[in-house]
Amino acid sequence: MKRVFAVLTVLCVMIVPAYSGEPIVLESQGSFMVGGTTAANHGEFVFSELWSPSGQTAYGDHAYVWYQIPVKAKKYPMVFLHGGGQSKKTWETTPDGREGFQNIFLRRGFSTYLVDQPRRGEAGFSTVSGEPIPPAYYDRTMFTLFRLGRWPEFFPDTQFPQDEASLEQFYRQGTPNTAPLDFGVVADAMAALLAKTGPAILVTHSQGGGAGWLTVLRTENIRAIAAYEPGGSPRLFPEGEVPEPIATSFGVIEGTAIPLEEFKKFTKFPIVIFYGDHIATEPTDNYGSDQWRAELALGRKFAELVNKYGGDCTVIHLPELGIKGNTHFMFSDLNNIEIADLLSKWLSEKGLDE
Repeated sequence: MKRVFAVLTVLCVMIVPAYSGEPIVLESQGSFMVGGTTAANHGEFVFSELWSPSGQTAYGDHAYVWYQIPVKAKKYPMVFLHGGGQSKKTWETTPDGREGFQNIFLRRGFSTYLVDQPRRGEAGFSTVSGEPIPPAYYDRTMFTLFRLGRWPEFFPDTQFPQDEASLEQFYRQGTPNTAPLDFGVVADAMAALLAKTGPAILVTHSQGGGAGWLTVLRTENIRAIAAYEPGGSPRLFPEGEVPEPIATSFGVIEGTAIPLEEFKKFTKFPIVIFYGDHIATEPTDNYGSDQWRAELALGRKFAELVNKYGGDCTVIHLPELGIKGNTHFMFSDLNNIEIADLLSKWLSEKGLDE
C-alpha cells in the first residue's frame, strides 16, 4: 500500500503546474450557458421510441462561460473570447504550465469570464446540421501559420517554449467546430453574455476578433476592446472607405463595408490591437508571416478610420517597442507577463482598472 501511495504522489507532482504568487481569493466562481436557439422536431414523442427525435426539442448555438470573481473585484469584468480552432483553454494555463491571462488578471483584481463560442468546446450542440469531424492533420500548419517558425525550425528569438512536451500541449488544446462557423451566431451569444455581465472589457484573439467586432453592433455594454491579432474574420470599414484587397500567399485579405453610423459605434470606447513578431514587410511564400502582413495593414487602416471619426484606437506592433519573438499566441508566450503588463498599462491609462 505504501508503494502505491508513493507512486501516486510522484505522478501528482509531475502533472500539477507550477504557479507563483499568493493564493487567489475568490468571492465566487461558476459556469453557465448563455444565448442560443431551439429547434422543435414535428411529431409526437412516444416513450417506447425513446431515441426518436419526434416531438422533441434541440437546444444549441449557445455559448459556455466559466467565470471567477475575486474579492474586491474591479468595476469592469474582462470577457475573453478565443480564436479559430480553440476554446477557453487559450486563456488558461500556458502549454508549458505557467499562469495564463485568466489567473494573471484575476491576481490584478479583475473578474474573468472565459467563453467557449457556440458550436465549439463545451458549447458543442447546434440547432443546425453538424459537420463530420475527421482527424486534424494540422500540426505543421499551426506551427507555420501562428509564426512559431518555419517548420521544422523555430525562429531563433521565438518566445514560444521549444520543448516537445509544451509543443504537444499546444497541439492538443485545439478543438473543432461541430457545425458551420457563423460569426453572427457567436456575436448574438456574446451580446447575450454582456447583457448578463453588464458593462465589460472584451478581450479577443484571432478569429474571435471577427465576432468581437460584430458584437459591438449588437450591444452597448462594451467599455473597451483589446484584440490580439484579430484576423481570419470580417474586417469592418465605413462604406466608401474600404481599403483595397491585399493578396497574400494565404489568400486575398479584404474588408467589409458597413454604414458609417454603424462604424461609428467603434468610436464609443477605447480599442487596442496587438500584433506580434515575424510579420513580413514584403510578400513572401511563408504564408504565416505573409497573412499577418495584410492583417496588420488592415488593422492600421481600421484604427486610422476609427480615430478619424473621433474614436480612440491604438495599434501596438510589439517589435516597434523592442519586444521581439512573439507569436500569434503572445499571451501564452514565455514573456506573457510582459504582454499582460502592456494591457494593464493601457487599461490604467484609459481609467478602466478602478
